[in-house]
Amino acid sequence: MAADKLAHDATKLTAAVPVIPTPFREDESIDWDALAACVDFAARVGVSAACLPAYGSEFYKLNESEREQVVETAVRAAAGRTLVIAQSNHPGAIHAAEIARGNEARGADLISFAMPRTFPLPESDLLSYCHTVCSAVKVPVLLQDFNPGGATIGGDFCRRLIDSCPNFRYTKLEEPLMATKVREVREATSDQVGVLEGWGGMYLMELIEPGICGFMPGLGMVDLFQSVWRMAQAGLLSDAQDLYEKLLPQIVFSLQSMELFLRMEKDLLVRRGIMDASGAHVRSASWRPDKQSWRYAQMLNERVADLGQELSKS
Repeated sequence: MAADKLAHDATKLTAAVPVIPTPFREDESIDWDALAACVDFAARVGVSAACLPAYGSEFYKLNESEREQVVETAVRAAAGRTLVIAQSNHPGAIHAAEIARGNEARGADLISFAMPRTFPLPESDLLSYCHTVCSAVKVPVLLQDFNPGGATIGGDFCRRLIDSCPNFRYTKLEEPLMATKVREVREATSDQVGVLEGWGGMYLMELIEPGICGFMPGLGMVDLFQSVWRMAQAGLLSDAQDLYEKLLPQIVFSLQSMELFLRMEKDLLVRRGIMDASGAHVRSASWRPDKQSWRYAQMLNERVADLGQELSKS
Protein backbone atom coordinates (compact mmCIF):
# COMPACT_ATOMS: atom_id res chain seq x y z
CA MET A 1 0.00 0.00 0.00
CA ALA A 2 2.77 2.49 0.90
CA ALA A 3 4.61 1.75 -2.35
CA ASP A 4 1.43 2.30 -4.33
CA LYS A 5 0.82 5.63 -2.62
CA LEU A 6 4.40 6.72 -3.25
CA ALA A 7 4.07 5.87 -6.96
CA HIS A 8 0.83 7.82 -7.14
CA ASP A 9 2.30 10.88 -5.41
CA ALA A 10 5.37 10.84 -7.64
CA THR A 11 3.16 11.21 -10.71
CA LYS A 12 0.66 13.69 -9.33
CA LEU A 13 -0.82 16.08 -11.90
CA THR A 14 -1.98 19.48 -10.73
CA ALA A 15 -2.56 23.00 -12.05
CA ALA A 16 -1.63 23.66 -15.70
CA VAL A 17 -0.47 20.66 -17.72
CA PRO A 18 0.42 22.09 -21.14
CA VAL A 19 0.25 20.36 -24.49
CA ILE A 20 3.58 20.83 -26.26
CA PRO A 21 3.36 21.78 -29.96
CA THR A 22 5.48 20.18 -32.66
CA PRO A 23 7.62 22.92 -34.25
CA PHE A 24 7.89 22.61 -38.02
CA ARG A 25 10.28 24.42 -40.34
CA GLU A 26 9.10 25.95 -43.60
CA ASP A 27 9.87 22.67 -45.41
CA GLU A 28 7.64 20.90 -42.83
CA SER A 29 10.52 19.02 -41.21
CA ILE A 30 10.52 18.93 -37.40
CA ASP A 31 12.72 21.44 -35.58
CA TRP A 32 13.97 19.20 -32.78
CA ASP A 33 15.89 21.96 -31.00
CA ALA A 34 12.74 24.09 -30.88
CA LEU A 35 10.79 21.15 -29.48
CA ALA A 36 13.37 20.70 -26.72
CA ALA A 37 13.19 24.45 -25.99
CA CYS A 38 9.41 24.22 -25.57
CA VAL A 39 9.75 21.38 -23.07
CA ASP A 40 12.49 23.30 -21.27
CA PHE A 41 10.20 26.32 -20.95
CA ALA A 42 7.46 24.15 -19.45
CA ALA A 43 9.92 22.74 -16.93
CA ARG A 44 11.29 26.17 -16.03
CA VAL A 45 7.87 27.63 -15.22
CA GLY A 46 7.24 24.73 -12.87
CA VAL A 47 4.39 22.74 -14.41
CA SER A 48 3.74 19.31 -12.92
CA ALA A 49 3.77 17.67 -16.36
CA ALA A 50 3.69 18.30 -20.10
CA CYS A 51 1.87 16.26 -22.73
CA LEU A 52 2.74 15.30 -26.32
CA PRO A 53 2.20 14.36 -29.12
CA ALA A 54 -1.48 15.28 -28.75
CA TYR A 55 -3.96 17.04 -31.03
CA GLY A 56 -2.31 20.33 -30.08
CA SER A 57 0.98 18.74 -31.19
CA GLU A 58 -0.43 17.88 -34.65
CA PHE A 59 0.08 14.21 -33.80
CA TYR A 60 -2.23 13.27 -36.68
CA LYS A 61 0.32 14.75 -39.13
CA LEU A 62 3.26 12.77 -37.69
CA ASN A 63 4.36 9.35 -38.81
CA GLU A 64 5.08 6.58 -36.33
CA SER A 65 8.82 7.21 -36.20
CA GLU A 66 8.32 10.94 -35.64
CA ARG A 67 5.87 10.34 -32.79
CA GLU A 68 8.41 8.09 -31.10
CA GLN A 69 11.19 10.63 -31.52
CA VAL A 70 8.96 13.43 -30.19
CA VAL A 71 8.52 11.49 -26.94
CA GLU A 72 12.23 10.64 -26.73
CA THR A 73 13.17 14.29 -27.28
CA ALA A 74 10.75 15.45 -24.59
CA VAL A 75 12.03 12.94 -22.03
CA ARG A 76 15.62 14.06 -22.63
CA ALA A 77 14.71 17.75 -22.51
CA ALA A 78 12.63 17.38 -19.33
CA ALA A 79 15.53 15.61 -17.62
CA GLY A 80 13.35 14.73 -14.65
CA ARG A 81 12.37 18.36 -13.97
CA THR A 82 8.78 17.78 -15.02
CA LEU A 83 6.75 14.69 -15.87
CA VAL A 84 6.28 13.70 -19.50
CA ILE A 85 2.87 12.42 -20.55
CA ALA A 86 3.11 10.47 -23.80
CA GLN A 87 -0.06 10.59 -25.88
CA SER A 88 -0.59 7.15 -27.42
CA ASN A 89 -3.53 7.49 -29.77
CA HIS A 90 -4.86 4.91 -32.20
CA PRO A 91 -8.46 3.87 -32.95
CA GLY A 92 -7.44 0.22 -32.70
CA ALA A 93 -7.01 -0.99 -29.12
CA ILE A 94 -4.13 -3.38 -29.83
CA HIS A 95 -2.23 -0.66 -31.68
CA ALA A 96 -2.87 1.97 -28.99
CA ALA A 97 -1.62 -0.55 -26.42
CA GLU A 98 1.51 -1.19 -28.47
CA ILE A 99 2.20 2.54 -28.77
CA ALA A 100 1.66 2.94 -25.03
CA ARG A 101 4.13 0.15 -24.20
CA GLY A 102 6.70 1.74 -26.49
CA ASN A 103 6.28 5.14 -24.88
CA GLU A 104 6.61 3.64 -21.42
CA ALA A 105 9.89 2.07 -22.55
CA ARG A 106 11.04 5.46 -23.89
CA GLY A 107 10.79 6.88 -20.38
CA ALA A 108 7.36 8.50 -20.31
CA ASP A 109 6.11 9.06 -16.77
CA LEU A 110 2.45 8.73 -17.70
CA ILE A 111 0.51 7.46 -20.71
CA SER A 112 -2.40 9.34 -22.21
CA PHE A 113 -4.75 8.18 -24.95
CA ALA A 114 -7.90 9.51 -26.58
CA MET A 115 -11.16 7.62 -26.54
CA PRO A 116 -11.98 6.24 -30.03
CA ARG A 117 -14.84 8.51 -31.08
CA THR A 118 -14.70 8.18 -34.88
CA PHE A 119 -17.99 6.28 -34.77
CA PRO A 120 -20.49 5.76 -31.92
CA LEU A 121 -19.64 2.77 -29.73
CA PRO A 122 -21.52 1.24 -26.77
CA GLU A 123 -20.04 1.81 -23.35
CA SER A 124 -19.11 -1.86 -22.92
CA ASP A 125 -16.89 -1.73 -26.00
CA LEU A 126 -15.33 1.56 -24.92
CA LEU A 127 -14.53 0.01 -21.55
CA SER A 128 -12.94 -2.96 -23.27
CA TYR A 129 -10.83 -0.63 -25.41
CA CYS A 130 -9.66 1.36 -22.38
CA HIS A 131 -8.91 -1.81 -20.41
CA THR A 132 -6.70 -3.08 -23.24
CA VAL A 133 -4.63 0.10 -23.30
CA CYS A 134 -4.43 0.66 -19.54
CA SER A 135 -3.44 -2.93 -18.79
CA ALA A 136 -0.62 -2.75 -21.35
CA VAL A 137 1.48 -0.47 -19.12
CA LYS A 138 2.42 -0.07 -15.47
CA VAL A 139 2.73 3.71 -15.31
CA PRO A 140 -0.31 5.88 -14.52
CA VAL A 141 -2.76 6.50 -17.34
CA LEU A 142 -4.74 9.59 -18.36
CA LEU A 143 -7.85 9.00 -20.48
CA GLN A 144 -8.85 11.85 -22.78
CA ASP A 145 -12.46 12.02 -23.93
CA PHE A 146 -13.50 14.59 -26.48
CA ASN A 147 -16.83 13.56 -27.95
CA PRO A 148 -18.29 16.02 -30.49
CA GLY A 149 -21.22 13.66 -31.02
CA GLY A 150 -22.45 13.59 -27.44
CA ALA A 151 -21.57 13.41 -23.77
CA THR A 152 -18.20 12.33 -22.44
CA ILE A 153 -17.65 9.50 -19.96
CA GLY A 154 -18.95 9.92 -16.42
CA GLY A 155 -18.56 8.66 -12.88
CA ASP A 156 -19.82 5.11 -13.40
CA PHE A 157 -17.51 4.54 -16.37
CA CYS A 158 -14.51 5.79 -14.41
CA ARG A 159 -15.38 3.62 -11.42
CA ARG A 160 -15.69 0.49 -13.56
CA LEU A 161 -12.41 1.20 -15.33
CA ILE A 162 -10.39 1.86 -12.19
CA ASP A 163 -11.81 -1.28 -10.61
CA SER A 164 -10.14 -3.32 -13.38
CA CYS A 165 -7.16 -1.02 -14.05
CA PRO A 166 -5.76 0.62 -10.88
CA ASN A 167 -3.25 2.62 -12.95
CA PHE A 168 -6.11 4.61 -14.49
CA ARG A 169 -5.57 7.81 -12.52
CA TYR A 170 -6.80 10.78 -14.58
CA THR A 171 -9.37 11.75 -17.15
CA LYS A 172 -9.34 14.82 -19.36
CA LEU A 173 -12.84 15.98 -20.27
CA GLU A 174 -13.65 18.65 -22.83
CA GLU A 175 -17.25 19.79 -22.73
CA PRO A 176 -19.19 22.77 -21.37
CA LEU A 177 -21.20 22.76 -18.15
CA MET A 178 -19.51 19.74 -16.61
CA ALA A 179 -19.32 20.82 -12.96
CA THR A 180 -21.78 18.09 -11.97
CA LYS A 181 -19.77 15.49 -13.88
CA VAL A 182 -16.56 16.51 -12.11
CA ARG A 183 -18.25 15.88 -8.79
CA GLU A 184 -19.70 12.58 -10.03
CA VAL A 185 -16.30 11.25 -11.10
CA ARG A 186 -14.68 12.28 -7.84
CA GLU A 187 -17.46 10.71 -5.76
CA ALA A 188 -17.72 7.50 -7.82
CA THR A 189 -13.98 6.86 -7.61
CA SER A 190 -13.44 8.18 -4.07
CA ASP A 191 -11.09 10.77 -5.56
CA GLN A 192 -8.83 8.08 -7.00
CA VAL A 193 -9.37 9.54 -10.49
CA GLY A 194 -8.51 13.19 -10.98
CA VAL A 195 -10.37 15.25 -13.57
CA LEU A 196 -8.44 17.60 -15.83
CA GLU A 197 -10.25 20.27 -17.82
CA GLY A 198 -9.34 20.48 -21.49
CA TRP A 199 -10.36 22.71 -24.39
CA GLY A 200 -7.60 25.23 -23.84
CA GLY A 201 -8.65 26.16 -20.32
CA MET A 202 -11.90 27.74 -21.50
CA TYR A 203 -13.94 26.28 -18.63
CA LEU A 204 -11.26 26.59 -15.95
CA MET A 205 -12.78 29.05 -13.49
CA GLU A 206 -16.18 27.41 -13.22
CA LEU A 207 -14.59 24.02 -12.44
CA ILE A 208 -12.17 24.97 -9.70
CA GLU A 209 -14.83 24.83 -7.00
CA PRO A 210 -16.20 21.40 -8.11
CA GLY A 211 -12.67 20.09 -7.73
CA ILE A 212 -10.73 19.58 -10.94
CA CYS A 213 -7.14 18.65 -10.16
CA GLY A 214 -5.80 20.66 -13.09
CA PHE A 215 -6.30 21.69 -16.68
CA MET A 216 -4.56 21.30 -20.03
CA PRO A 217 -4.01 24.52 -22.00
CA GLY A 218 -1.57 25.27 -24.79
CA LEU A 219 2.02 26.13 -23.91
CA GLY A 220 1.90 29.77 -25.02
CA MET A 221 0.20 31.12 -21.90
CA VAL A 222 0.86 28.31 -19.45
CA ASP A 223 2.78 30.52 -17.01
CA LEU A 224 -0.10 33.01 -16.97
CA PHE A 225 -2.54 30.18 -16.35
CA GLN A 226 -0.35 28.98 -13.50
CA SER A 227 -0.80 32.39 -11.91
CA VAL A 228 -4.59 32.13 -12.31
CA TRP A 229 -4.54 28.73 -10.62
CA ARG A 230 -2.34 29.85 -7.73
CA MET A 231 -4.52 32.88 -7.07
CA ALA A 232 -7.67 30.76 -7.07
CA GLN A 233 -6.14 28.15 -4.76
CA ALA A 234 -5.12 30.95 -2.38
CA GLY A 235 -8.71 32.16 -2.26
CA LEU A 236 -8.00 35.26 -4.39
CA LEU A 237 -10.85 34.43 -6.75
CA SER A 238 -11.49 37.99 -7.89
CA ASP A 239 -7.83 38.47 -8.84
CA ALA A 240 -7.80 35.09 -10.56
CA GLN A 241 -10.93 35.98 -12.51
CA ASP A 242 -9.47 39.34 -13.58
CA LEU A 243 -6.36 37.69 -15.04
CA TYR A 244 -8.35 34.83 -16.59
CA GLU A 245 -10.65 37.29 -18.37
CA LYS A 246 -7.62 38.83 -20.09
CA LEU A 247 -6.68 35.44 -21.52
CA LEU A 248 -10.16 34.31 -22.50
CA PRO A 249 -10.64 36.30 -25.76
CA GLN A 250 -7.59 34.62 -27.29
CA ILE A 251 -8.75 31.17 -26.21
CA VAL A 252 -12.29 31.63 -27.53
CA PHE A 253 -11.12 33.00 -30.88
CA SER A 254 -8.37 30.41 -31.44
CA LEU A 255 -10.54 27.40 -30.65
CA GLN A 256 -13.01 28.14 -33.41
CA SER A 257 -10.77 25.80 -35.42
CA MET A 258 -8.04 23.41 -34.28
CA GLU A 259 -5.89 24.48 -37.21
CA LEU A 260 -6.35 28.14 -36.27
CA PHE A 261 -5.36 27.25 -32.71
CA LEU A 262 -2.16 25.62 -33.97
CA ARG A 263 -1.17 28.70 -35.96
CA MET A 264 -2.00 31.09 -33.14
CA GLU A 265 -0.20 28.96 -30.56
CA LYS A 266 3.04 29.00 -32.51
CA ASP A 267 2.74 32.71 -33.30
CA LEU A 268 2.27 33.41 -29.58
CA LEU A 269 5.30 31.29 -28.68
CA VAL A 270 7.41 33.32 -31.11
CA ARG A 271 6.12 36.62 -29.72
CA ARG A 272 7.01 35.50 -26.22
CA GLY A 273 10.51 34.41 -27.21
CA ILE A 274 9.90 30.73 -26.48
CA MET A 275 10.18 29.56 -30.07
CA ASP A 276 12.13 30.90 -33.05
CA ALA A 277 10.06 31.94 -36.05
CA SER A 278 11.87 29.43 -38.28
CA GLY A 279 10.15 26.57 -36.42
CA ALA A 280 6.71 28.14 -36.12
CA HIS A 281 5.10 26.56 -39.18
CA VAL A 282 2.27 24.03 -39.35
CA ARG A 283 2.12 20.96 -41.53
CA SER A 284 -0.32 20.62 -44.38
CA ALA A 285 -3.09 19.91 -44.80
CA SER A 286 -3.92 22.98 -42.77
CA TRP A 287 -6.50 25.75 -42.80
CA ARG A 288 -5.07 29.13 -43.65
CA PRO A 289 -7.05 32.06 -42.16
CA ASP A 290 -7.96 35.06 -44.28
CA LYS A 291 -5.92 38.22 -43.82
CA GLN A 292 -8.47 40.06 -41.68
CA SER A 293 -8.94 37.10 -39.32
CA TRP A 294 -5.18 36.65 -39.01
CA ARG A 295 -4.65 40.34 -38.19
CA TYR A 296 -7.18 40.00 -35.40
CA ALA A 297 -5.51 36.79 -34.19
CA GLN A 298 -2.13 38.54 -34.09
CA MET A 299 -3.62 41.44 -32.14
CA LEU A 300 -4.97 39.03 -29.52
CA ASN A 301 -1.61 37.28 -29.30
CA GLU A 302 0.21 40.59 -28.93
CA ARG A 303 -2.04 41.50 -26.01
CA VAL A 304 -1.26 38.20 -24.30
CA ALA A 305 2.47 38.63 -24.96
CA ASP A 306 2.37 42.15 -23.49
CA LEU A 307 0.52 40.80 -20.45
CA GLY A 308 3.16 38.13 -19.95
CA GLN A 309 5.93 40.72 -20.08
CA GLU A 310 4.07 42.99 -17.68
CA LEU A 311 3.52 40.21 -15.13
CA SER A 312 7.14 39.04 -15.38
CA LYS A 313 8.24 42.49 -14.15
CA SER A 314 5.85 42.59 -11.21
